[in-house]
Amino acid sequence: MPISPDQTVQAFLDYLRYEKRFSAHTVKAYADDLAQFLDFTDTRFDTREILTLAAIHIRSWMADMAEKEIKSRSINRKLSCLKSFYRFCRRTGRLTHNPATGIKVLKTPRRLPSFVEESPLQRLLQNDSFAETGFGGHTEKLVLSMLYHTGMRVSELVNLREGHIDFALQSVKVLGKGNKERIIPLGEPLLADLRDYLAEKEKQEGVTTGEKAHLLPESGGKPLSARKIYDIVRKNLAQVTTQGKKSPHVLRHSFATHLARNGADLNAIKELLGHASLAATQVYTHHSMDKLRDIHRKAHPRG
Repeated sequence: MPISPDQTVQAFLDYLRYEKRFSAHTVKAYADDLAQFLDFTDTRFDTREILTLAAIHIRSWMADMAEKEIKSRSINRKLSCLKSFYRFCRRTGRLTHNPATGIKVLKTPRRLPSFVEESPLQRLLQNDSFAETGFGGHTEKLVLSMLYHTGMRVSELVNLREGHIDFALQSVKVLGKGNKERIIPLGEPLLADLRDYLAEKEKQEGVTTGEKAHLLPESGGKPLSARKIYDIVRKNLAQVTTQGKKSPHVLRHSFATHLARNGADLNAIKELLGHASLAATQVYTHHSMDKLRDIHRKAHPRG
């Protein structure tokens, strides 16, 4: 009995979930992209037989998205999904060729990550007013400190447990994308914030503590939500910057940019961020070059 297209799509999603260990969010994004592609071929070509489609169907979908002014990055992400799907089909013997091979990605404008300068962030994190608002203030300060001092992602901070903090080795164990673990060193200012926070946490009624407890809890033992973290960051960054983006990722970008500016090795930054390749980290060197050009212009006699 031949394998149906629906079974193939499900097998691919199971492969991403159980073998590649992709997050539920990423698997859903792949599923949505494949569903959108099939909706398009159904409407335009009257077929949903994904195993019989060719390069012309994929190019037509890309052209349709471009006409609808969907951003090049989004189109390229969807193309990457199809390439991954058809590679899976070839490897598992469902197809003898990959119809997405040879289809080139669209050119995208270089987008430098948004970040906040060092002085405003230092001023924010040294503000004594956090302690004046009790446990909530300690939580806000720790959220900001963890994101900026470690460069971790929001999802990584949400899943952090108390036992992941090692005060003796002054480090934190982070579970990143693809369930890959990495160790990030902790400076004394952050360790002090952690000690203050955990001391306040012990005083809270109904809050679970201990090695397996979420570092940042919400009511009912659940971890602090990503939305709550976003709100904390946006509120506090609004005090020190007028730039449009005020998301937690801005603190991650600030962490990496400041390291690069101060001479940190690019490979070390890559490891700290948990990037899979150096290419993803190289974007931070552009900010460093801007700083070097500025120094050169101001300091060199012929600048």
